[in-house]
Amino acid sequence: MKVLITGGAGYLGSVITYAFSDRGHNVVIIDRADVTDKLDIPGCYFYHGDIADINLLEKVFTEHDDIELVIHCAELASVLHSVYRPYEYYSTNVVLTMELFKNLCDLGLRKIIFASSAAVYDNVPGYMVTEQSPIKPRSPFGRSKYITEMILRDFCDAYDMKCIALRYFNPIGADPQGRSGKSHSQTNIISSLVNVMTGKESSFTIWGDDWGTRDGTCVRDYIHIWDVAMANVLAAENFDSSFKHAGEEFSDYLSLNIGSGIDVTVKEFISAFENVTGEKIPIKIGARRKGDISGSYANIQRAKRSIGWEPGFVVENAIIDYLNWLDNNQI
Repeated sequence: MKVLITGGAGYLGSVITYAFSDRGHNVVIIDRADVTDKLDIPGCYFYHGDIADINLLEKVFTEHDDIELVIHCAELASVLHSVYRPYEYYSTNVVLTMELFKNLCDLGLRKIIFASSAAVYDNVPGYMVTEQSPIKPRSPFGRSKYITEMILRDFCDAYDMKCIALRYFNPIGADPQGRSGKSHSQTNIISSLVNVMTGKESSFTIWGDDWGTRDGTCVRDYIHIWDVAMANVLAAENFDSSFKHAGEEFSDYLSLNIGSGIDVTVKEFISAFENVTGEKIPIKIGARRKGDISGSYANIQRAKRSIGWEPGFVVENAIIDYLNWLDNNQI
């Protein structure tokens, strides 16, 4: 199989690319980052440019007319940043993405795997969400993902397209083989904790300890990035049959939760980090941030049933793989 991955040079896209390569598939990448010299991946072809550039897409499909589907990962992906930069998030995550889908349709590619997000969900009692849970995104990032899902639904109805929207929860970690990982300059909970452990920051800030959860801190579902990558591989390999296995109501559009299925509070994650590293992390309590919700974690039964996927790692694995990635790359 040959697949097109947009944003394939980024954190998520690069790990997905390695996962496909490991399974013997070929990958074509379109990315604005000019990192051709760093992408030495078997069966991988790199194109530097914009995802909505029709001339570039025509060149790609002329040279690779055997591409079977696209995995759309190119995005801006910070809840916090989106609150202060909504124009950039809507223009990139919605407008350019819509142009990409229309151009793909015109070029004859009608199978899409879309990197969506759990940020589309509302708070629910008990915090576990299914794909039928209420939708109420609280940030421009979350709204950009849900708007794009609605666009894709309409495109599937109108243009004979098919889409699997993978709603990622909180990807963390690095490729277990150490080939790709998140830049330390891109902040997430592990990189913030590493900053404290290494003395770059004096303490770790918990954004609110009055959320009504079991310890007052937000509930999250932290999913190893390799598990996310394998969800994409299995969604691609089982693309056509996934709609049938998901249920009779699905024919051209399917949303799947991609999480660990385990609820972890921020304080519990800090404890896991301390257990792995043997370091005590000083914490302070800050005010709640705009765009945050009290928490959610994934019911993943539909993903198990439809594409045969389930996670294989826990948060400690992700912490270890991320720390190894930092050590080996001197980031």
